[in-house]
Amino acid sequence: MQRAGAAAASEIALRYRDRLGGGVVVLAGPGNNGGDAWVVARALAVAGVDVRVVEPIPAKTKDCVAERALATALLPQESIATATDTRAIASRVALIVDGLLGTGATGAPRGEIATLIDATNDARRRGAVVVALDVPSGLDASTGATDGKAIVADLTLTFAAVKRGHLVNRGVCGTIVVLDIGLGTPATTANAPQLVDEQWVSDVIPRTSPEANKGTRKKLAIVGGDQGMAGAAILAARASLRSGVGMVKLVVARASVPVIQEAEPHALASVWPATDAAVDEEIGKWADAVVIGPGLGRGEESRTLLERVLKQWKGPTLLDADAITLFENRAGDLAALLGNRPALLTPHPVEFGRIASAPVDRVLAERFEIGAPLAKQLGASVLLKGVPTIITSSDGRRFVSAAGTPVLATGGSGDVLSGIAGTLLAQTGDGFIAGAASAWIHGHAAERVPQTPGDIRGLTLDDVVAELRGAWTFDTRPARYPVLAELPALTAAR
Repeated sequence: MQRAGAAAASEIALRYRDRLGGGVVVLAGPGNNGGDAWVVARALAVAGVDVRVVEPIPAKTKDCVAERALATALLPQESIATATDTRAIASRVALIVDGLLGTGATGAPRGEIATLIDATNDARRRGAVVVALDVPSGLDASTGATDGKAIVADLTLTFAAVKRGHLVNRGVCGTIVVLDIGLGTPATTANAPQLVDEQWVSDVIPRTSPEANKGTRKKLAIVGGDQGMAGAAILAARASLRSGVGMVKLVVARASVPVIQEAEPHALASVWPATDAAVDEEIGKWADAVVIGPGLGRGEESRTLLERVLKQWKGPTLLDADAITLFENRAGDLAALLGNRPALLTPHPVEFGRIASAPVDRVLAERFEIGAPLAKQLGASVLLKGVPTIITSSDGRRFVSAAGTPVLATGGSGDVLSGIAGTLLAQTGDGFIAGAASAWIHGHAAERVPQTPGDIRGLTLDDVVAELRGAWTFDTRPARYPVLAELPALTAAR
């Protein structure tokens, strides 16, 4: 507790030095989260900061009582309010530290704590900065739910590991910073997947040798682009080319070929193969990996094509969009067709629900675990898109990618992801690695798009694709201790 509070106080002083002169209000709850808050109050007071503590409920846990005693021996009596004192917050304080409710809290906040949550959010709307300790009060650390009300933080300082609730409900957390407190654990909790970060992606991305040619950089076939849906295949091709593939071939409906050749001259184009021999000629003898699904359509011709390609092509395969929906309630059939090849599925929650025969509400509620049974059944890796994105291997390993912004919340975003992942699948032959790395790159490119805070209108996927060039350049310098990981704030946007 003392390590956590001291690390938090140090981080607050470093990030908000210009605000400390305006005074700090610390909200201390009755549990161990309140104990952390008392440590922060004491540390800031020692540093000469004018600290006021609001204690709506007396300390209850042993550690909280002990830390309160240490802090009150140092703080002036008049700076401590033992009942809800909204006046301390209403006085236009510059910075508020939220230590009301921690990871063990469940249910809707009540009584004086609920009153303080409202007062804190009101103060933030008037310009105060809010720093939450471990989780914003009112946020369920396990589910991300806010049952009734929750503090909206500008910065959440969490200890040892990111919690599931942070990843699911980024909007109330602000910037999320994981601080080391000497537990020696990775930056995710034991019941959450491993967090994909810049260093990990840098380590797993294949290097391009000085002697590379278009063959060694691999060749990707993208099967899709039914009439009227060529744009999906074009987006996938552009993302693939921006991701370092050697060659791309778009295998599309005959009516889409002229569109493809005009819109994306850097890619080859051919028509949907009508026979097994044509699959071998256009894909089997040429490609290192295949992406099936962007703009594929759901008609009988599309279904026949999908099954023909899967029967004839036995190499690394990515299925997205319509290729997943065409196997609705037929996961067993898909498993038989995939065999033992390296494979990756990239569904959004609705598509996942279709192939796994599960309602969307359940998919979202169980997003961290629900991919495992399907991945095992298919013998493939499954990338469940969303906030956050969860990647599960057929042997039960899991990654989570929290990279991204609402710029990606638009039609075609999944096609861009397919192009990135298809390239990495061709170059690594590993669906799990390709899925995890591509999810982070996809999100990181969106984070790089220049934008006015809180306003994403006017931005398109072209902006994201353009930023892919820079997204492949990594900053692998060691993090500033005690920071283990940092996730940027995601706020509501116009």
